[in-house]
Amino acid sequence: MRELALHILDVLENAIEAGATRIEVSITEDTARDRLTIVVADNGRGMDEDVVQRASDPFFTTRQTRHVGLGLPLLRAAALRCHGELTIRSQPGAGTRLTVTLQRSHIDRPPLGDMPGTLLGALLSQRAFDLRFEHHIDGRVFAFDTVAMRQALQGVPFAHPAVRTWLHEFLTEGYAALHERIEGRA
Repeated sequence: MRELALHILDVLENAIEAGATRIEVSITEDTARDRLTIVVADNGRGMDEDVVQRASDPFFTTRQTRHVGLGLPLLRAAALRCHGELTIRSQPGAGTRLTVTLQRSHIDRPPLGDMPGTLLGALLSQRAFDLRFEHHIDGRVFAFDTVAMRQALQGVPFAHPAVRTWLHEFLTEGYAALHERIEGRA
């Protein structure tokens, strides 16, 4: 995958497939330490130690819809290529926490990519779950939590055309504002 956003989408899909009702995504860019850290934690069914150990094997998957699982092996390869690592902590019944670190400035680091599109795609999936998202860049942050959004919407689904349009604008503008502050334009 050419963008980290697509890897994140794959991890989100894995969490949703594992029955997660709550997913937390945190992206931290620390230019002083030259690190990019991505953490995805969920309350899904979790995995035992054997499955965690095999999760990076491209010929192992727990999904019934396909026979190979390239997402995590490719993400691990990208992390290792960029002087980083991928770790998975999980327990059956207690969810999973995936952490990826990469050297932020490494020439081979994939771009973050279209995070607003990734988040919107996940939020509009057919499975209901709540998402807490934070993207930190040197102390600045863009964050949201769908619990508060759902309360404000009073039962109107994210897939409603007006809500979908608002979500797209909210995510796009949030990311634009985060980067404007970084580049000194605001």
